[in-house]
Amino acid sequence: MPSFEIIVFVIVFTALAFDYINGFHDTANAVATSVSTRAIAPNHAVVLAATMNFVGAFSGTAVAKTIGSDIANPSGITQSVILAALVSAILWNLLTWYYGIPSSSSHALIGGVIGAVVAGQGFSSLKLAGIQKIVAVLIASPIVGLIVGYFVMTALWWISRNSTPG
Repeated sequence: MPSFEIIVFVIVFTALAFDYINGFHDTANAVATSVSTRAIAPNHAVVLAATMNFVGAFSGTAVAKTIGSDIANPSGITQSVILAALVSAILWNLLTWYYGIPSSSSHALIGGVIGAVVAGQGFSSLKLAGIQKIVAVLIASPIVGLIVGYFVMTALWWISRNSTPG
């Protein structure tokens, strides 16, 4: 049986690999439209994405709390579950990246945690309320984005209605 230190090292290394893959996977999704429409130069897009990812990492822990305690009972989160969740999220990210399918690394990790907990502990270890919260946000966020975007664009149109491009 491997020692505790080796298991921790493997988990930390796998988490760092997931984080690295998350960087090129989600950054590509975030800047693809801006770069392909030539709204921003690729080198500026990379700098902007790196800066925002760095700022985002220090802006709060709500997502980490949700993944860590709202999906499954903490007693059901073992080292094997963590490793299985990370590996499955990495494989999903690489698969969707290879085929050019837009996908969220955070949602891949959430799915990996749910699958690993079910495989290792059974459905009884899941917290249905936390999963329902995630699904509700998944459904509501595009709707809220469309509504906010509509009002922002309407406000910008009114502010600039008498302006010329020059």
